[in-house]
Amino acid sequence: MKKRNFLWGGTAILGTTLLSRYLPWSSIDMATANNEFEIVKTESDWRTILTPEQFNVLRKHGTERAHTSPLDKQYGKGTYVCAGCALPLFSSETKFDSGTGWPSFFAPIEGAIGTSVDKSFFTTRVEVHCHRCGGHLGHVFNDGPQPTGKRYCMNGVSLEFISS
Repeated sequence: MKKRNFLWGGTAILGTTLLSRYLPWSSIDMATANNEFEIVKTESDWRTILTPEQFNVLRKHGTERAHTSPLDKQYGKGTYVCAGCALPLFSSETKFDSGTGWPSFFAPIEGAIGTSVDKSFFTTRVEVHCHRCGGHLGHVFNDGPQPTGKRYCMNGVSLEFISS
């Protein structure tokens, strides 16, 4: 009996977690739906200019697997721009190795990003999106290095690197 209850409970939690992205109280979709952005395109237009992986992350709030982006280990001088609209987002001077498997920065370029509350998956996080097109970039956490103490944990597919 205990095993059955455990399995039913685990199934319920897993199902709710997977469906949380589609529930009306999930703020993921509301994060960009409630904002007006300078660049607005149809889903079809975004699909033509983005790769399937970029579309999933930037437009559907997906997450790439850790340690899969070559930008995680990119430490040359340059600028990281939005893969959706080419807005400069982060300077290489603010990049650091967080050990998480995603490109991480301690500060964005001023005015480049927006944030919103993400309450998906039974947790509250701060989502980071491009200020110009609203593309989902990743999340920001309070466990980064000084001087800001922030860790902007970004999906590499949402960024492009322009060397200087």
